Amino acid sequence: MAHRRTLASREILTGDALTQAMVSIGMNFAAVPMGDTNIEDTLIAASIAGMEEDDLRVLSVLVTWLTVHHAWLNADRLYRAVREQTAPRVRAFWAAVGRWLQKDRRLVRLAQLHDGDRVDLLRTGTAFHIGRHGEDARFIGSPLLVPAGILRDRREDVMAPRDLAARHRGYRQRVQMGPTYRADMWAAMEGDPLLSPAELARRAYGSFATAWQVKRDFACLRDSSRLSP
Repeated sequence: MAHRRTLASREILTGDALTQAMVSIGMNFAAVPMGDTNIEDTLIAASIAGMEEDDLRVLSVLVTWLTVHHAWLNADRLYRAVREQTAPRVRAFWAAVGRWLQKDRRLVRLAQLHDGDRVDLLRTGTAFHIGRHGEDARFIGSPLLVPAGILRDRREDVMAPRDLAARHRGYRQRVQMGPTYRADMWAAMEGDPLLSPAELARRAYGSFATAWQVKRDFACLRDSSRLSP
């Protein structure tokens, strides 16, 4: 059967599984990390918990994580996966992220994912809080109305890039190669060198052609290391 590429998340994590996945990508919650979980899948699941389930603690840490780590996002994967989301509040959040982080030109497309009225972060009381404290400076002019002080920004809530690179194989390869499908495939090959090109493409949400090339190049370097004196 031919490989059929998909970019939507295969599973939306919730509950303890989501917490473990968030810890795996460097969010400092009290849980055991899951392993090399997919970064964009985890971020999307966290945004659903924050916007649909009103978990402001998760949303706060997510926004801080994006502040620190956005340079290593696979922007194409993130955009395409968010585009598959149907919840207006989730799409408004990511559109707001695209507006906020617009200096990272790879993320500008996210701002296109919401074209309606601005969305209140708080289901009740947003106008009251903004009247007293103003708007969160990160989201002024964005599709999301966020009162100042609601989403705390503490850098200690997330791991530093060097520490996350030491923990998460996929993140480390993104630092080395750039945040691409190839980097994620290479990390997957390090974890399981017997993966077929089709399974490699499926796990990394990439194309079969890229997976085939990664499989070839990984084998080349593995074989060359055996010949080294």
